[in-house]
Amino acid sequence: MEKSETLEELYKRKFDWMPVNLKNEIGHFNLFPLEAVEEGKTRTLPYRRRDYYKIMLVIGEIDFHYADRVATLTQPSLVFSNPQIPYKCERLYNIKGGQYCIFDKEFFHQFGNLSQYTVFQPKGNHIFALDAKQVAQVQQIFEKMKDELHSSYIHKYDVLRNLVFELLHFALKMQPTTSFSMQPANASQRIAALFMELLERQFPIDENHPTIALRTASDFARQLNVHVNHLNRAVKESTDKTTTQLIAERILQEAKIMLKHSNWNVSEIAYALGFTEVTHFNNFFKKYVQLSPIKFRNVL
Repeated sequence: MEKSETLEELYKRKFDWMPVNLKNEIGHFNLFPLEAVEEGKTRTLPYRRRDYYKIMLVIGEIDFHYADRVATLTQPSLVFSNPQIPYKCERLYNIKGGQYCIFDKEFFHQFGNLSQYTVFQPKGNHIFALDAKQVAQVQQIFEKMKDELHSSYIHKYDVLRNLVFELLHFALKMQPTTSFSMQPANASQRIAALFMELLERQFPIDENHPTIALRTASDFARQLNVHVNHLNRAVKESTDKTTTQLIAERILQEAKIMLKHSNWNVSEIAYALGFTEVTHFNNFFKKYVQLSPIKFRNVL
């Protein structure tokens, strides 16, 4: 898997210029129109992580790959991307319009924790289909961003942060209340939440993070400083799944991603995912997918 794209690389790839204020004490924010690529010209965003956040209004039909899923956007959509989840877009010639803002974590330093919101969490919903009224509302927020970004108001970046939160809460209000990120209510839920955070933090695998360190329930229990039986009970009580099952599901998800989007061979993927023998990885993968890793890669 390629390493994360930086803001500097984004500007070089798309615009061949660099803003003078890319690195400063308030972080970075910018806004761009979403433009279609001329049909017949190939331009696909590479599947990789970015080290910045993006909120994108897409009007048109494109394929959006994120994690091990593919979403075909057939109506206007609001899309949230974050540094934890690799993604790419295809069929960019089908874009009819839209715009997007980008910002880094420093932009929100001391102004809030973005990772507490489900739109920026690995298991959260990142794509929201919009009707005509909602498109107009989102476009209005982006227009406010544009006006503010080009104003001389001394506190304009505070206004821009508020407008980012306005987009964020606009999306969250479209979800059922039960899907909102809730604080754990008891000790079991807290332990389960810490386990899930620790599990997710090991991914995605890339050149800067070449292998996982925690593979078993005992590994996680030692890291969390709890007895493995206590961890297993807490996870089962909170998720209705066993610790081993959740670990296997996440490793399988990452295996599919790497087979689909990386040029690593099966042995390299097996090692990265903590398997000491490639045959163990082959048996594990085939158990859940009914295909060997090589056959799975070849049928994509």
